[in-house]
Amino acid sequence: MLPAMNLAKRMSRLGTETAFEVLARARALEAKGRNIVHLEIGEPDFDTPRNIVEAGKKALDDGFTHYGPSAGLPALREAIASDFTTRRGVEVSPDQVVVFPGGKPVMFFMILALLDEGDEAIYPNPGFPIYESMINYVGAKAVPIALREENEFRLDVDELAEKITDKTKLLIINSPQNPTGGMLTSDDLKRIGELAASKGIWVLADEIYSRIIYGTDHAHDTLMKYGDTNRICVLDGFSKTYAMTGWRLGYGIMPTEFAPHMARLQTNATSCTAAMVQMAGVEALTGPQGEIDAMVAEFQRRRDVIVDGLNALDGVTCIKPHGAFYVFPNIRGTGLKSKDLEHRLLDEAGVACLAGTSFGSEGAGYLRFSYANSVANIEEALSRIGGFLEKEAAKA
Repeated sequence: MLPAMNLAKRMSRLGTETAFEVLARARALEAKGRNIVHLEIGEPDFDTPRNIVEAGKKALDDGFTHYGPSAGLPALREAIASDFTTRRGVEVSPDQVVVFPGGKPVMFFMILALLDEGDEAIYPNPGFPIYESMINYVGAKAVPIALREENEFRLDVDELAEKITDKTKLLIINSPQNPTGGMLTSDDLKRIGELAASKGIWVLADEIYSRIIYGTDHAHDTLMKYGDTNRICVLDGFSKTYAMTGWRLGYGIMPTEFAPHMARLQTNATSCTAAMVQMAGVEALTGPQGEIDAMVAEFQRRRDVIVDGLNALDGVTCIKPHGAFYVFPNIRGTGLKSKDLEHRLLDEAGVACLAGTSFGSEGAGYLRFSYANSVANIEEALSRIGGFLEKEAAKA
């Protein structure tokens, strides 16, 4: 018998991201010869644009293979600051930028830097599961704020005000949102910013899907316009917008005084972000954007296909998301539980998706589908789901 590992107690408070677990199960079925339609993982199915790939290769040839500053290479910090200023309409300086190997370290390090045991942090539910996981990991209290379908999965600011106590130190918001595709309006952001500022609360604004927006009625806006910029950190990155998930490149925009603390955490954890990857990031921001616009247009086409297809299924309703590349259909009319349906669709229908409860208790009665897949595969998945539900109805 192997000896007990005697893990630190805090490890029992660490969660996971179910998408990777379902992906592993789906891959195991494929290894046995099953055909699986993948709608579980939040990853663009497009290749990284060629100009970005070539910039990364050139950086290798040019010797960008050594350590760099923990906060990021000056060239990339300058490009990020310029892009943020232009696109968001809020002027920021390179000193406010810290570059990380992916977007997750922004939330990880910010929570480590700010929260002590006994502090409270408010996070969206349903929401990206790592928020709650990291709050719990550091020993703080995770306080959920419900996102409801009747409000297009937008945060209710009046309800938020009721959640705030004298122990509240951090609020996390995400727009466009994972898993629902919901978006906060400019009025929502203004009220959130004013409320957080009046209470002296830090805010992590996760804007990783800021470029994946559909239509002209729902333009992206940023909390940086409305809140106390001395207590706001905006998370963004390259994975979703530029189909660069495997490159691991993200960043935070934060108060100048806070940036060295985030960089110091990076020094202790990863030293720095890979230099050649950062040079590819410079090209992503400063090079042609046509492929990105085309990718978003294709996501919109897929969104319309999957929303219409889900609404045509008995027992399923689905509102149309305004951003990101997820739908969050209500499946209560099927009479099946979210987790049961997740498992059975994979095992019996060959469709990989996620239970809404993978994103928190408020996700009960929902599934999440990522439509970062071809229209042909989405239509095949809808056909398989329809066939499965018809068989279930016939049993009743």
